Amino acid sequence: MSAIRSALELGYTHIDTAEFYSLGYSEELIGRGIRESGGKRESVFITSKVWPNHLQYDKVLRACEKSLRRLGSDYIDLYLIHWPNRRKPLRETFSALNQLVKSGKVRHIGVSNFNLGQLKEAQSLAETPLLANQVPYSLFERTYAQNGVLEYCQQSNILLTAYTPISHGRVRSSASLQSVTKAHQATPHQIALSWLVAQPRVIAIPMSFNPQHQKENLDAADIALTEAEKQLLNHLA
Repeated sequence: MSAIRSALELGYTHIDTAEFYSLGYSEELIGRGIRESGGKRESVFITSKVWPNHLQYDKVLRACEKSLRRLGSDYIDLYLIHWPNRRKPLRETFSALNQLVKSGKVRHIGVSNFNLGQLKEAQSLAETPLLANQVPYSLFERTYAQNGVLEYCQQSNILLTAYTPISHGRVRSSASLQSVTKAHQATPHQIALSWLVAQPRVIAIPMSFNPQHQKENLDAADIALTEAEKQLLNHLA
């Protein structure tokens, strides 16, 4: 709860959660934290996710209702399929997601951990534009840049939301990274985040329970990397 409170006080406006996180308790804490902060619900953009075991039509609707109850909200800003499930037809899942948008319970829909083929199929089934594909992406984890997902998102006006953007806090040191860090009087984590969000259609969702680290992560968005520095970091992996 203290981490949510400090993040909101610092000015964070996007909170990512899922029904799977702490079996729903994460959503409860987020809802309570927003209410206790005294801020308006519409001032915070909430992303939540439906677990792959719940991708049948009725189960999607029920999962969303439970998430709404835990959040204490009458809508979710962005609702994602947490992971693809080959045993559950995407057509059925998107029938439910489309209905949730029509009913106003969900503002936007998207996916998470979808490869290029799955992303294109999802896009064809969504009656409203897919807002995001949430995937692991960082200076040292570039699978979704190499497999074509990043480029496709950039071309299709889909956000690529980078989770674990600082590799669980284990940013590997290198001479190139150290030189950029020194030039901006920043931390390696800040440079890693700045590199990500400088890319078109890329946002990052770093996680931290430490208020100082939360502030550093937020401040990373203000670091303006030069083109030469971006190129240097592009070749780190």
